[in-house]
Order: sequence, then structure tokens, then C-alpha cells
Amino acid sequence: MRIHMISATLAGALLLSSGVGAQTIAITGGKVYTVSGGTIDNGTVIIRDGKITAVGPNVAIPAGAQRIDATGKWVTPGLVDAATVLGVSEIGAIGGTNDASAVGHDNVAAAFRVADGLNPASVLLSPTREDGITTVVIHPDRGLLAGQSAVVEIVDGSATDMIVKPSVAMVANMDNARRVGADSRGEMLMRMREILDDARTYARRRADFERAQTRPFAASRLDLEALQPVLAGRLPLLVEVEKASDIQAALGLAKEFGIRIIIGGGAEAWMVADELAAAHVGVLTGAMNNIPRDFNMLGSRQENAALLRAKGVDVALIGNAGGGDEDQFNVRNIRYEAGNAVAYGMKWDDALRAITLAPAELFGVSDRLGSLQAGRDANIVVWNGDPFEFATRAEHVFVRGKEYHDVSRQDLLMQRYKQLPPDYGPRP
Repeated sequence: MRIHMISATLAGALLLSSGVGAQTIAITGGKVYTVSGGTIDNGTVIIRDGKITAVGPNVAIPAGAQRIDATGKWVTPGLVDAATVLGVSEIGAIGGTNDASAVGHDNVAAAFRVADGLNPASVLLSPTREDGITTVVIHPDRGLLAGQSAVVEIVDGSATDMIVKPSVAMVANMDNARRVGADSRGEMLMRMREILDDARTYARRRADFERAQTRPFAASRLDLEALQPVLAGRLPLLVEVEKASDIQAALGLAKEFGIRIIIGGGAEAWMVADELAAAHVGVLTGAMNNIPRDFNMLGSRQENAALLRAKGVDVALIGNAGGGDEDQFNVRNIRYEAGNAVAYGMKWDDALRAITLAPAELFGVSDRLGSLQAGRDANIVVWNGDPFEFATRAEHVFVRGKEYHDVSRQDLLMQRYKQLPPDYGPRP
């Protein structure tokens, strides 16, 4: 009997520590931005067992619920950064800390799942979550077909605990032919057509392939298998391109093979906004930078996201400041991308959607996150003001119903250097 009692106690402790079965929480009195259903003044959000159970202006608060007074505060879904290598790349200059790419064969690694290298102990997770980003999409980053992206919620625990969905898109890098082993754009497109056509043929002739009764294919068996969900339309192809003509080529490829695509980068996407809207193709782009990095981006402009959204294109905002750190240790800056997008013409509500529900929809996880509505994961942030303003702070951050009070390296450094010279403690 005593053993059973101890086991029950331990099980209860584990449930509480993981946020499952935790106390009911009521966030009351705040201005609630549901994203999916408008804004509620003096709203209430109820959390139980890691999920949102109720949202509204006149919600009954369950007896015994822990109350968080959000009067005068802004309540939003946890933010989603849709283009990162968070947790799979720690220090860019040290190869042993980078797990975002695969060698593959002839620049093809379609079977590679970047989530398999996720490091739940990354020191970059806490400062990201501390600033209200509760979910990220991590992408592989090299090769013509770089592999499969994943959606990750920033919770404490194992990699398995964090991964919402291990395969949400297949990444194709088609912005620079020479970086993926081709001499020209035409050759790169020819190579993509060959791979997709071979994957389609392979699906019809698997048995012949196993008996070595087919011609050689342009990719390995595992890569051809990994491409089947793309050809079936279940998995989008995330095409990384900047130039308007390259975007049009990607649209043509999608039409030719009947596949779904998302455009990543899209510096010149505003030039072909009507075509993107007509094809119902979403775009991942930023608003921080209008300085071309190369000739593919001569048409860069900071109004890009606003112009696309005005034409009806689904837009998810990502970092494009050009410094190379917004997808790694400055993932938290995504809310400033949104603020900048507003400054350059995007509607405020559209900007919030672009870092919450829009990426969740593009990557097929909107049934779990991206909005404040019953049944969704309780990823919620209470802000002391407009989250797009630089001075605003996240006062309460919930991920799957558990509130996190992170102490990041940045916090420790700030405390250390509040006193100058720093207090290093007693000397020997």
C-alpha cells in the first residue's frame, strides 16, 4: 500500500511539473486579442490542463481558479517565429553546435528531418520565450532540397515534448543556382523537375525499383519516399527565393506538378502579389531591411509585407534584417519586425496575425496554436502595453498552460552591470 501511495504522489508531482493537470487559471480584465475572432475589451481567458477552455467578455470563473489580473494589459496568443534554426544551431562558427543541415546526395536531402537534431538544453530558448515567443518553426538550411521543417513549442522537457509536428514543409533553396550545384537558373529548375518527376515515377514502380528493374533515379530511395507527401499535396514545398522572376518560376513548377508551395524570403514578392494571391500562395518575409544583399533583391522594399497583405496574400513575418542572427539568438526580435511592418503600412491586426495565426495556418498547426480560442494550446502572453513597442515587456508567458519565469543570460548580465564597476563578490 505504501509503495502505491508513493507512486501516486510521484505521478502527481510529474503531472504538475509538466503543466498537465495543473490548477485552473483565469486571466481577467485584459484587452484580449484572439486573432481568430476579434478583440475583447475586459475579456477573460480560462486555462485548464494546458488548454484554453473559454474566452470571452462574460466568462464564469471556476471556483478555486488562480486569478491573474490583466486590467490595463494586452493579452495575445504566444508569438510564432516562422523561420528559425533555434535549438539546432547554437554558435555559427562552431560546426559541432550546428545541426540544421545534411550532406545529402548531390544537394538533395529530402528525407532529412531537422527536428531530429533539436537540442532542448539550448541556452537560446529561455531568452526567446521570455520575450513572448512560444512557438518556432525550425528549417534545414542547405542544398537544393534541404529537408523537412518542424514546428516546436518552447516548453521545458525533452525534444519529443517540444515538437508539435516534425514535418510541416519541404525546403527547396532556389535563390542561388551555384550554391546548390547548378551553373544557371535553368539548370536548377531542370534538376528540380527531374527529381519531382522521378519521385512520381518511383511511386508507380516501387516493386520494380526493389528488383532493380528501373532506370537510375535522380535521388535516393529515402529522398524519393520523403517527396511523396509533397506530390500528394499533403506537405507544402517551401521555396526559398527572392527575385520576382524566380517566384514566377516557382509558381509555374507548382502548377506543373500540382503541388502546394510557400515562398520564403520573397524580397520582390510585392511585384507579383496578384499572381501569388490568385494561386493562394503564402509568403514568409520581413520588414526590417530594404538594402539588397545581391542582385536577386534589387527590388527590396520595407513595404513588401503590407503590399502583399493588401492584395490578399497570406503573410507570415520573419526576420530579414540581414545580420544572420534573427533566426538564431535574436529570434525574439520577431515582434519588432511586426512593429516595423506596421510602420511601413501593414494594418496592426494583420501584423499580429502574421506572427501568430498566419504561420500556424501555413504550416498546418492552427488547430493547436496561433489564436485564443477554446481547445487551443494555452500559449498566452500578457503584455504591459503594445507588444510591437520596444519598451513593452511580457509580464506573464504561458506555454501549454504552464507559466514560465525565465532568467536568461541577458538578465544575469543586466543585473551584474547595473553597478559599475561590477560587484564580483568578496575577494580572497
